[in-house]
Amino acid sequence: MESGPAEPVGSQSTGPTDRSTPAERQRADTERSLGPFDRAAYALFASRADSRRHERDRRSYRGTTVAISFDRYIARVYALSLILAVLVAGGVVGLGMLLPGGTIESTVTAALERLGRVGGRDLSGSVAADAIALSERQRTAVVGVAGVLIAAAVHLAVVYAGGRYLRWLAAARRVNIGRTLPSAVRYLNVLASGSDGRRAMLRRVADTDAYGETAVAVRKALNTAAMTGNIDEGLRRVARDTPAQDSLAPFLLKFREHADQGSDSLREYLSMESRMLRHQQDRDRRRAEGFLELLAELFVVLLVLPALLVIVLTVMSIISPGLSAPVSTPFGPVTLRALVVYGSAGFILAVGLATAALVSRLRPPDQHVVYRRPASALPTLRTATTNPASAAAAFAPVGIAGFVASVSLGVDTVVALLVGYVGFSVPVGLVAVRRARLDDAKDHELKDFVHAVSGHVNLGRPFSAAVDHVARDVDLGPLNGDVADLALNLQLTTATERTDTDLRTAALDRFVDRVGTPMAEQTVGLVIGALDAGSDTAVVFETLQGEVGRLYHEKRALRSGMLVYVAVGWTTALLVIGISAATSANVFAGFERLSTMSELSGVAVDPGAVDLARDQYRVYVTTQATMLASGWFAGVASRGQYEALLHSGCLVAVCHVVFTGMGLV
Repeated sequence: MESGPAEPVGSQSTGPTDRSTPAERQRADTERSLGPFDRAAYALFASRADSRRHERDRRSYRGTTVAISFDRYIARVYALSLILAVLVAGGVVGLGMLLPGGTIESTVTAALERLGRVGGRDLSGSVAADAIALSERQRTAVVGVAGVLIAAAVHLAVVYAGGRYLRWLAAARRVNIGRTLPSAVRYLNVLASGSDGRRAMLRRVADTDAYGETAVAVRKALNTAAMTGNIDEGLRRVARDTPAQDSLAPFLLKFREHADQGSDSLREYLSMESRMLRHQQDRDRRRAEGFLELLAELFVVLLVLPALLVIVLTVMSIISPGLSAPVSTPFGPVTLRALVVYGSAGFILAVGLATAALVSRLRPPDQHVVYRRPASALPTLRTATTNPASAAAAFAPVGIAGFVASVSLGVDTVVALLVGYVGFSVPVGLVAVRRARLDDAKDHELKDFVHAVSGHVNLGRPFSAAVDHVARDVDLGPLNGDVADLALNLQLTTATERTDTDLRTAALDRFVDRVGTPMAEQTVGLVIGALDAGSDTAVVFETLQGEVGRLYHEKRALRSGMLVYVAVGWTTALLVIGISAATSANVFAGFERLSTMSELSGVAVDPGAVDLARDQYRVYVTTQATMLASGWFAGVASRGQYEALLHSGCLVAVCHVVFTGMGLV
């Protein structure tokens, strides 16, 4: 039974007199290749990996891509748990010894009294006497026992977290495989029309990063086949160990079966499987849309209720003085009303972050764009107007400067933080919107480019000549420069067929990088692999036309569907602004006048319960938290995290203008 990826084996010779078994020699060489920490952890805890307690963890481990062996991973977890347990126990014992006299006695007394009440006995008198009689040695023993118990809890928690981490990695891989497998199967369906064998077809999938964890699983199968000399064995092992037992595992086994029956059987199976996975992907997307509708409704409720709670609580505190009573906290005494108000603001921010993360996960991976900024400072500044990642680094000092300037002018800290956030988020969001519109225009022209090239290829022209004709004769708008660059690079060929193929692949890779959209990576990547595999050019471009049309249609449909949730986020935010501003301007002011005239009117109102400036400020804080959460939700639903900065920054600015214009802040 495998325990995971093979560990590096040392090169030391055991000598002619060594009579140890191969397993013992491999374990000895592995231990010599480890560092001091790993060597000590391996010697102490490696045997724990064979216990029945970690059988589930071992199964989860096989479905991950952790680069170390399972026994070394378990040894590290146990070593870390031991270190943390010792540190925490030492801290508890040290803190217990520094506590003032009587603290431990009172704690023990309270615990014993509670145990007595649970057992139905009243031990208050005797327990108090025993607690007072604790000696110094007994106090040390109590602290030591508490340290040991807490250390045991830390140890168990770390070991559980180590196993839970493996299950989380396996679950994440299963989700990613489910999302990328349909595209990989469609790619294999195109490759099946070429002359490559199944190993070469799988290698092309493994070398395509767009297929995520599906490519990683195929790569693992090929590595296993390289060690065993049998591709069937590699596919069988990956099908056994993959966490996607309901999708990837049956596909690999059936792929192996049909490949053994011949190329015609494999082509028929891949064609049928690609259609089935496409239908399944459509069902999953409809299911995700239904879940998103429920999520949006829940989001509105969770954001509006805390804001209304703060308003109602502020009004109720006028007739319920108990809400103004101080409550002890680690940060000092705070009134119950203030605790609820600021707790509601924190809850709103947490809801906004969690909802934005869920919406981002529901977005299909082929519709998710990842921007990377250059490594050095000068290229980052040069691309700050076209790359949102570069813009985030370039405008971060602007946000910090806005915060510092606001604080130096005597502005409240919360308001200063919001000023800095707006100064950072709005420019970055504008750059993101500008880049997204450019990408949309390129994807639109990419569809036309593929159709134009397909027409020339169907007329019998070579691929490079077809691209050159399109570059000279067709206006592709923002894609003109990229297509011209591709046509130029495709002409740089030599007499050797191998070099010609390499240059064509390099030219197409450069074209994908210049366009920089997921749609370009998927469609042009399909052309690269299929042409290199010797697939029929007409079949390749016929499939490519259908693929690019499908991807573009899905992108437009997703954009149209998500605009509803953008409207939900903005509507919720503006509704909360209206309610909060109206209540702060009219209701709170009315209660303040009532409190000042309470003696004349005969209505008993505590004058200290009404502080107009304080209550309006607290409502302002809660409202701004709602603006941030609503903006994050709307922006992520629109295009992603960078546009979330734009929406949240604009809503924060609108809220501040409304409250300032009405004299509430």
